Amino acid sequence: MELVAVPLLLAVGALLALQAGANVQLSAALANPVSASALQLTIGAALLIAVAAVAGGLGAAGELADAELWHLVGGLGSALYITAGILLFPRLGAVATVGLFITGQMLASLLLDGTGALGVAREPIDAAAVAGGAAVLIGVVLIVRAQGGAAHGAHWIALALIAGAALPVQGAINARLRADIGAPITAGAWSFVVAATAMVVVLALAARRPRARLDQLDRVPWWGWLGGLCGATYVTSVFLLIPEIGVAPTIALTVAGQQIAAVVVDRLGLLRLPRRAIGRARVVGVLTLLAGVAALTA
Repeated sequence: MELVAVPLLLAVGALLALQAGANVQLSAALANPVSASALQLTIGAALLIAVAAVAGGLGAAGELADAELWHLVGGLGSALYITAGILLFPRLGAVATVGLFITGQMLASLLLDGTGALGVAREPIDAAAVAGGAAVLIGVVLIVRAQGGAAHGAHWIALALIAGAALPVQGAINARLRADIGAPITAGAWSFVVAATAMVVVLALAARRPRARLDQLDRVPWWGWLGGLCGATYVTSVFLLIPEIGVAPTIALTVAGQQIAAVVVDRLGLLRLPRRAIGRARVVGVLTLLAGVAALTA
């Protein structure tokens, strides 16, 4: 593995913590989390379209019509992940939800690498990969238990696992689209267009939805508008690096970045979130998770 990929993916994973904090601020201002998610995804799509235009890659959009249908729907992974977060955070709590998301990510990543599904280069699941995956799962369990994770409905747990699994699947599908059109930024922009459109449809079909309070947007801090940028950076980085280093190492490193950033955010009370003590059990869980990451990326 190229060493430059390690700090890059750790930083990309850390950006997801900023994205979550930004979405909280925008959701609070709008009083409508689905509208906030749709807005952030639209911002991400607009940014990537602008970058593609500057790089001269928009012409590749004409090749989307020739791509296989399943290569075009990777963005649904982001829509599912965000929608699941909206539904699950109030029910399961943030820590339990994120822990289950991570579990889904890692299981799906190892499955994709081991089977070569969705056009991913097949990587044998050796003893180190099994040990690394087990350590990641043990670390996540320790983190969730340290934060008071409790038993929840099986259907909500299943949704969290499926939503987590959607992220590496999305990365693999977007990597195929990148290969189809030969323009990575344009592929990322299309993924965000699909995700934003899906969220708008969800908003339109919602039986009960509070009216968004646009008059409160001036209360959003400047960094509250960066969720779309963070998401665009994550999606683009993941599908660029999956063909280079594999699904499991890519997702494992972003997960590690998420956990490191989460510890810092909780300890210092950043992003207008409540400050939480970092107990010994959570430290052990994070260290175990990072040990698993090291085994998966060796």
